[in-house]
Amino acid sequence: MSISSTPSASPSTASLSALAGLRVIELGQLIAGPFAGKTLADFGAEVIKIEPPATENGAGGDPLRQWRMLHNGLSVWWQVQSRNKKSVVLDLRTPEGRAIVRELIDQADVVIENFKPGTMEKWGMGYEALSRSNPGLIMLRISGYGQTGPYRERPGFAVVAEAMGGMRYLNAEPGRTPVRAGVSLGDTLAALHGVIGILLALQARHASISPEAPKGRGQVVDVALYEAVFNCMESLLPEFSAFGAVRQPAGSALPGIAPSNAYPCADGMVVIGGNGDSIFKRLMSSIGREDLAQDPGLATNPGRVQRIDDIDAAISAWTSRHPVSEVVDQLNAASVPVGRIYNAQDIAEDPHYRAREMILPVTTHDGLTVEVPGIVPKLSRTPGAITRRGPTLGEDTDEVLSGLKGMSYRPDGG
Repeated sequence: MSISSTPSASPSTASLSALAGLRVIELGQLIAGPFAGKTLADFGAEVIKIEPPATENGAGGDPLRQWRMLHNGLSVWWQVQSRNKKSVVLDLRTPEGRAIVRELIDQADVVIENFKPGTMEKWGMGYEALSRSNPGLIMLRISGYGQTGPYRERPGFAVVAEAMGGMRYLNAEPGRTPVRAGVSLGDTLAALHGVIGILLALQARHASISPEAPKGRGQVVDVALYEAVFNCMESLLPEFSAFGAVRQPAGSALPGIAPSNAYPCADGMVVIGGNGDSIFKRLMSSIGREDLAQDPGLATNPGRVQRIDDIDAAISAWTSRHPVSEVVDQLNAASVPVGRIYNAQDIAEDPHYRAREMILPVTTHDGLTVEVPGIVPKLSRTPGAITRRGPTLGEDTDEVLSGLKGMSYRPDGG
């Protein structure tokens, strides 16, 4: 991978960081763009987050700073979404602010933006303009509907993308109103597709290095929220194309793959995935239904799909007589995939999460210790790490801008 000559870490840290030396300018707000930036920052990229200045009422920066539960006026979610980043305050609505951002982008490898298509062009910072002075630049553009097509100018949020991408229609009990997953999956899926696109573009840039392009040639990574959702919809379209079948909501079941469902216990519920041929036999033996385990009509998935109501009834009859803990222990012993349905407290108290370092402490600027999700994926030689808490608004402005011809900047003009 070819990266810029402006390393973001000390030699000792750089040797352990997969993306050390990669400079990223993050112009996005809220979830999709910043989640992509967070993922790159977790693995050592220098991510410089550009935030708008505070307004007269004191609000400023990324609006996510004020979303959901706050401590001393700052969202604790901020410690997840903006860890490992630097915060620089610049007003993109002003020529001066845009000029400084252009200088930063000229020294960067990647720029991330999730504005409405056309906004960057309106500011004179479309890819064509930016790549003239930095031909190796990679630009991740996340939007509701993509940079082209008849819907490109429509406002797009994850909630709409999940609906248009096919997910929301399926996410319901039969005959009931579709519900959302409870988190902004469309944003996160788009962000992860964006990270994949950036890494692909970095590899392509490396392959394009030549005397005429010493850093290689960059490109645009165009990610639409609805397309990221649609890309994860498995057999939805092929089944319609081949058979005219419109897949319908099925609640907690997994239609066409049997058995896989949520089942009632004496004191709660569990999820069981008994859809492998050998797993199904072990499951049936474990619940005392050797007759079903040995039934030749149920030996493979197509046969089980035809009799899923009988199978689910048999499983439910057994689970409902036992507490969750006994069901989980017995099926784990039989190597049948099974699990409790966790809430936040269950996650925080689970020893496996702790053993895998998936729960890590971060101390905020005012001394609050917050536990946040750990690093994914796990790399054996160049693992990710949390090295910085989420920055206060403009915390790194002077440090970052001091390298631009000795320039300092105040958004109020001072």
